[in-house]
Amino acid sequence: MYNAFLALIVVAIAYVIGEWISEITHAWVPSILVTSIIFLIGYWTIFPNSIAEDSGLIDFAGKIAVLMFITHIGTVISLKQLIEQWKTVVICLVGLLGMVALCWFICPLLIDKTLMIAGLPPLTGGVVAALTMQSAAKEAGLETAAVFAIAMYSVQGLAGYPITAVCLHKEGRKLLKEWRSGELNLSQEEIDKMKSVGLTAIANDNDIKKLLPPVPEKFNTPVFIIAKVAFSVWLSTIVGQIIPQVPTIVWCLIISVILTKIGILDTSSLSRANTYTIFMFAAMLSVFAGLKNCTPSMLLSIIIPMIIMIVIGVLGMGIAAFVISKILKMSFPLAFANGLTALYGFPCDAIITESTCNALTEDPDERGYLMSKMFPSMVVGGFVTVTITSVLFAGYFATLL
Repeated sequence: MYNAFLALIVVAIAYVIGEWISEITHAWVPSILVTSIIFLIGYWTIFPNSIAEDSGLIDFAGKIAVLMFITHIGTVISLKQLIEQWKTVVICLVGLLGMVALCWFICPLLIDKTLMIAGLPPLTGGVVAALTMQSAAKEAGLETAAVFAIAMYSVQGLAGYPITAVCLHKEGRKLLKEWRSGELNLSQEEIDKMKSVGLTAIANDNDIKKLLPPVPEKFNTPVFIIAKVAFSVWLSTIVGQIIPQVPTIVWCLIISVILTKIGILDTSSLSRANTYTIFMFAAMLSVFAGLKNCTPSMLLSIIIPMIIMIVIGVLGMGIAAFVISKILKMSFPLAFANGLTALYGFPCDAIITESTCNALTEDPDERGYLMSKMFPSMVVGGFVTVTITSVLFAGYFATLL
């Protein structure tokens, strides 16, 4: 009875339950948190460890979906919005330094120092950091530390999702108050542009100036759009080989933003091709599949040090985010949310943000305003914390074991 289709049905139902609960709670309980818990309990009870792979989507995600999905983000965020996020980069870097500093000085007083060293890079985000520390710990003969690194990566999102939801709701309500005050004086053109921001929004290309003329609608078929997105990914992989210091995943975002500005890529490409959902679902499934490595015995043996380290790390990030947000005159809830992307990264950051904006208002103009203010910074934050910084931290901390 068990085959690829039953596996696909089960993982899809787990994902849908998360969506339903998020909808019922108006995104106060993030869908990703619910689905993560379902997968974790499922792996401990009735889910085969290979259920994500059995569905056929993991191989698709690893080879195609994740990079295509990231490239889609580049067709949603404009070059101007990307450049404007320099404050987000500073906030994330300072927040991570706050997390590392507080953990470095406080955690050794409460837990084994080798656990702190092994767990800190994964806490700053990223599977690459977790695998790097696991390998370094094993080479040093520190089996418990190796397990700690993977467990930290597997479950830290369970702490990050609800705190981020609180921060984004607080920021969203503040932004709605600004909008409803009537003091913003935005033009209709600006309002229309805001409504095109988001994973599922489809912008009107006719009003956007590009270097190349648009392909006639009758020739710009969904398959042709997918081919253009795949071309952008291919180009990103080539550049990533030439300049390996910057991860391919980052090149996917940068190059897709540039190609969209030129006119090679359509804005909101995957949504326009009606294929966004399958790429997003496959990308998210690759996140949930990582929970299979966190067994009950593993979690029980290190749960106390893990909780201590997460609490201290998040506290350090919160303090640093508060200070830097005051210096840069930014909202603290949004600054804290940007930093918290270290606990889960992309695509969770984008999905939580859009779900929150959808829950706060049904008015398309208000939703567009919320998305324009929160979505670009959350996406950039995820790339800074998880994709770039955590790898650098792991490279250094691996030498300390």
